[in-house]
Amino acid sequence: MHCPNCGNNNSRVVDSRPTEDGSIRRRRECENCNYRFTTFERIEETPILVVKKNGDREEFNSKKVLAGVVRSAEKRPVNMESMTSLVSRVETSVRGLGENEVSSTAIGEFVMNELKDLDEIAYIRFASVYRQFRDMDDFMSELKKVMKD
Repeated sequence: MHCPNCGNNNSRVVDSRPTEDGSIRRRRECENCNYRFTTFERIEETPILVVKKNGDREEFNSKKVLAGVVRSAEKRPVNMESMTSLVSRVETSVRGLGENEVSSTAIGEFVMNELKDLDEIAYIRFASVYRQFRDMDDFMSELKKVMKD
């Protein structure tokens, strides 16, 4: 690890801790100038391909999932920490399937299951886009399911 202060290549680990997002936070000290700095390490995971409804494939992107959740929870009393935690749980569920390719439908279901517990209005908003409600009957049917639970 190169020291950001002097560029020396030798440093020693002073402290190491896991973080909430699964990475490892390390405090390091340069053996040349004694400058202390922090690094974060993350386990490199195999990429997961998302198979979209039209058959296209693209790499799983948690930022896209987060963007959809943020959009559905707009103007709702849901904080960003809850939404990022939700996305993290969804990614864990997707990786837990043990597959290299996962359908966008499965990912959408994971998101909806998490949103239902977080905020019912955000859930309905997400479901209306995800399930492509065609008319008021589709909307009311989903709303009745939520109200029944």
